[in-house]
Order: sequence, then C-alpha cells, then structure tokens
Amino acid sequence: MTETTENKDLVQEDVQAETTTEEVEQTEVQEEVELSIEEQYEAKLAELQAKLADEENRHLRLRADFDNMRRRNQLDREAAEKYRAQSLLSDLLPVLDNFERALQVETTSEETASIIKGIEMVYRSLIEATEKEGLQVIKAEGEQFDPTIHQAVMQEQDSEKETGIVLRELQKGYILKDRVLRPTMVSVNE
Repeated sequence: MTETTENKDLVQEDVQAETTTEEVEQTEVQEEVELSIEEQYEAKLAELQAKLADEENRHLRLRADFDNMRRRNQLDREAAEKYRAQSLLSDLLPVLDNFERALQVETTSEETASIIKGIEMVYRSLIEATEKEGLQVIKAEGEQFDPTIHQAVMQEQDSEKETGIVLRELQKGYILKDRVLRPTMVSVNE
C-alpha cells in the first residue's frame, strides 16, 4: 500500500503541478489578452486624439477664414460708402469746367451781367454740394510737380522759378477724399 499511496501522492502532485501550470498559462493568456486589449484601447485613444487635434486645427482655420472674410466685407462696405458719389462727381467735372468757362466771359450789357450772376450763383451752389461730398480742387500753380496728382502736358522755361515747379494750370484737377478723380493738367518749369 505504500507503493500505491506513493503513486497516488505522485499523481496528486502531478495533477497539482499540471493544474498550477495550467493556471499559470491561463493567467499568462489572460494577461496577454488584457495587454492586447489595453494596447488596443491605447491605440484607439491615440487615434481619436489625433482626429480631435485635426478637427480643432480645421475649426481654427475655418474660423480665421471667416473672420478675414468678414473684415474684408466690412472694408468693402466702408469703401463703397466713402466713395459712393465718385461716379456722379466724375460725371459733373465737365459741367464744372463749363461753368468756369461761362464765368470767364466778359459782359458788355446789363442783361448778360445778370445772366452771368445767375450762372455764378448756380456754380457756387454746385461747388458747395460737391464739397459736402468730399470733392476738393487740387492746388497746382506754384507747387512742386507731383506725378500722382499732376499731369504734365508741356514744359516751359522760367529762370526765376525752380525746376519742377508748376507754372500754369491748364485744367483743374479734383480729389474725392483721398482718391484722385482727375489729375490737374499743368505746365512745368524745366
């Protein structure tokens, strides 16, 4: 019996060893599965964080584009309001020139003098209305020639004045606020 008992003890030890080995193997498999699941979660988390960062970046760019567009539209509206009368005033410049020519006519009778006086009143009211809109005459005679506001159509020689000085104004020029509607046609000293 001792031999049988010894065999049983050995078998039990073997069974216990196998059971312990199986438990260890199961634990290792579970740990691998758990590590694998943890790794999967970490990979998924990293992927979602990357997507979130991309979406946040995209959102910021879209918002910046929207703000830029809104600013551009605001500037366009302000410019349109500021220069709303530009087309009308450009069309009125020849009318102003004709009024000035009419006022330069010499009068010989009382009738023509009263007509000229009426023309002068209309001219002054037209000038006042255009000045309210921001139209200004460009000063030229005696000024230094500036190609941004003057158009030189001829050169003359005057030894008393410096080179580049405007000697005569041939046609008035006008500025609307800060835009040149028509440059002044001038004669410049050589």
